[in-house]
Amino acid sequence: MSGDTVSREPVAVVGAGPVGLTAALVLARSGVRVTLLESRETLATESRASTFHPSTLDLLDELGVAAALRRQGRTVDRVQWRDLDGFVHAELDYSLLAGHTGHPYRLHVEQARLTPLLLAELTATGLADIRFGTTVTGADHIGGGGTGGGGAGGATGGRTGGETGGGGGVRLRTEDAAGRVTVTRHPYVLAADGSRSTLRALAGLPGTAEEYPDYALRVVTGTPLDELVPGLAPLSYVRDTRASFSALGMPDHWRLIFRIPRGTDRDAVLAPEAVRVRVEQALPGAAGKAVRIDDAHTYRLARFLLPRYRAGRVLFAGDAAHLTSTAGGLNMNCGIHDAVETGRALASVLRGDAPGETALDTALERRRSVVETAVIPRSEARTAGLDSAAELPARLASLRRTAADPRSAVDYLLKASLLDVAPRPLKGDAHADLVSQAHR
Repeated sequence: MSGDTVSREPVAVVGAGPVGLTAALVLARSGVRVTLLESRETLATESRASTFHPSTLDLLDELGVAAALRRQGRTVDRVQWRDLDGFVHAELDYSLLAGHTGHPYRLHVEQARLTPLLLAELTATGLADIRFGTTVTGADHIGGGGTGGGGAGGATGGRTGGETGGGGGVRLRTEDAAGRVTVTRHPYVLAADGSRSTLRALAGLPGTAEEYPDYALRVVTGTPLDELVPGLAPLSYVRDTRASFSALGMPDHWRLIFRIPRGTDRDAVLAPEAVRVRVEQALPGAAGKAVRIDDAHTYRLARFLLPRYRAGRVLFAGDAAHLTSTAGGLNMNCGIHDAVETGRALASVLRGDAPGETALDTALERRRSVVETAVIPRSEARTAGLDSAAELPARLASLRRTAADPRSAVDYLLKASLLDVAPRPLKGDAHADLVSQAHR
């Protein structure tokens, strides 16, 4: 490849979260110029997703950020199921995945630790125009109809046909914090602007999520729970007819996550005394009484899946395309996988490696299929039957059988880590070539 970039006009990536930054970096490393647009003035810092699976770490390693991320996180080498009395029903060791991944462990670290690393790498490519405090207010397709599957109409007016032929593209209207309006043209736009995606709304696509029967209560404590509870793994699922919850050990705190029936008054759930009682029930005896409660908040659990991951030249990834239950920590990881696979395919189209957009459509269809057939069912299966005294013993017996059989244990961890459906990391010369292209 020559020193020229593959497109005179930059691809626009909307959203500077993990998904948008990953997509932008994949494109830039492939020699594609990128304009990154983020409505916030800075990177988000609030507590959000915090689980990185082996499959995702493999891809982040390809992008040069996995090692630095691991230094800031907590490496989780086992997953454990136990009851309130401390009896361990089953335990699986991530070392079973050696040979299937370069990272046979799960990493607990907040996504806000990843985004600065991705931003630094993106800036270093020299191919990115990064604009914070910039909100997309309109989007129009340029040119004739086509096969893109719908349009992205908006405040700038114009046609909504989704053309795919030469000379087409998307005209974006943006507004900065001072109210200045800018109109730019892009061959493609990748929407990674979250569950309330502006671009999805501009395209007239459905955006209503289906709420699950429960919502989540997250309790945060700086108390080192593994020092209070003997043998507690940093990834533990307490499964008991009296109470079921998840315990996640982070680098500097622990998170206890409870499922609360929808319709239960949130103010009552969040009342300090109610939170204290719930924690003491979850950690019986002296352990529960010793826990310092630093924060407690609720969040909704919902599912959503776009019918198609594109509207003409506007492509969708991450929360703009799908939402799943937080069980298993799959949604953000899947979004990063979207970014890698879609970014690679789009770069291939822009380079002219294959005629038409077949590679891009195949990638988008595959990403949607992964959510529909793997991510949503696996996430939902994690919590099925937890509240049923009749079903719980059978679920626990199945887990014990899985842990006792090495082949079943490996299969469980492969699927829990999305290793069976994730994009394959590039190896050796392919990775080196992308890096060298980006710096020419």
